[in-house]
Amino acid sequence: MPTDTAAAIPFSGRKAGALTFSILFTLESFVRSLNAGVLSVQAYELLGSSRNVSVIMTMSSLGVLVTTLMLPYLMRRTRRRWTYTIGIALSMCAALMLASHTVAGQAAGTYLRNAGASVMNVTLALYILDHIHKSDYARVEPMRLSFSTVSWTIGPTLGLWLYTHMGPVAAQIAVLLAGLTLLTFFWIIRLGDPAKLPSGTLQPFNPLKNVGRFIEQPRLRLAWSIAAARSVFWSSLFIYGPILLIEAGLNKTQGGYVISASQLLLPLALLSGYVARRTSVRIVIASAFALICVSSILAGIVGASVPIVTVIFLLIGSVGATALDGVGAIPYMRAVRPRERREMTSVYRTFIEISDIVPGIVFAFALSLFPTQIVYVLVGLLAAVMSFITWRHLPKSL
Repeated sequence: MPTDTAAAIPFSGRKAGALTFSILFTLESFVRSLNAGVLSVQAYELLGSSRNVSVIMTMSSLGVLVTTLMLPYLMRRTRRRWTYTIGIALSMCAALMLASHTVAGQAAGTYLRNAGASVMNVTLALYILDHIHKSDYARVEPMRLSFSTVSWTIGPTLGLWLYTHMGPVAAQIAVLLAGLTLLTFFWIIRLGDPAKLPSGTLQPFNPLKNVGRFIEQPRLRLAWSIAAARSVFWSSLFIYGPILLIEAGLNKTQGGYVISASQLLLPLALLSGYVARRTSVRIVIASAFALICVSSILAGIVGASVPIVTVIFLLIGSVGATALDGVGAIPYMRAVRPRERREMTSVYRTFIEISDIVPGIVFAFALSLFPTQIVYVLVGLLAAVMSFITWRHLPKSL
């Protein structure tokens, strides 16, 4: 059932439900997951240290941040289906760059992969806001995430296995094939596009005004903080988890196993959605951050000395992050005003880039003084702060 605002907008194409979006998100996730482990392992090989990996990831995120903030400018002039297509194309171009196995190709590929993900994420979020009624968010979001378990379980391990045994080109050919599959499915379902987008109250070509408008709204600020802190955990797991295992003497493919194992927990998002409906979103989010806090700090303390124990703690933290994945976007979906969705969603999506940039700078400095495991101690401290903030400030009725 569409939102009231969406219902008033004439659509070309057809309406879609939870199942369609779940399948689309699963295919999109597979494109991204194939490089989830390869990205950091290849960067570590080319650059030689976890600190240098942190630097290149941070620089990439700065570029993607600018791209994300400029998306309303693109969306004002391009139909939504073409914007999503551009996102797929960027992801496929990233595969070509990464296949070169050079420092320049790594830098360009990292940016293009993350820029493509940003464009697809924002566009898909707008599709969902237009097609799904707000009362169904707590059901649809966990379902969408649970479907993607298949992609995030198979993708990282398959990508690293291809990279290790068949080389960088083979791994990126898999990404290209997955991208073509996503592109084909997307155009077959032909999602309904607003025939005329609402003009809103903002100037889409001025991203600074959009940011200012976003910051003025406390509920949006809090929703953004929740998403950013959640992203910090996943980013630290995907980037530094495989590096930590390599430093502990394990092989590259085992890093993919850890990432895939963490994604096997994604169906728990359905449970977090159920608990949120029975209790409140506030309780689920605060409890999830508390779990991430304890498990991440313990993982940081153990570190490379006993890698299997560290992996167990990181997987426990993944349970908390998965719960956040299931309901963490609901505070934003409930808070954003219908006529500001396009502009505010582009600002909201910057949580991914900011959660790479700021922690990346902090991590680069910390890794100059401490071993890789310090990353997880810092992640745990951030989660502790967020557990307190969400318990204190999220509405009990949410």
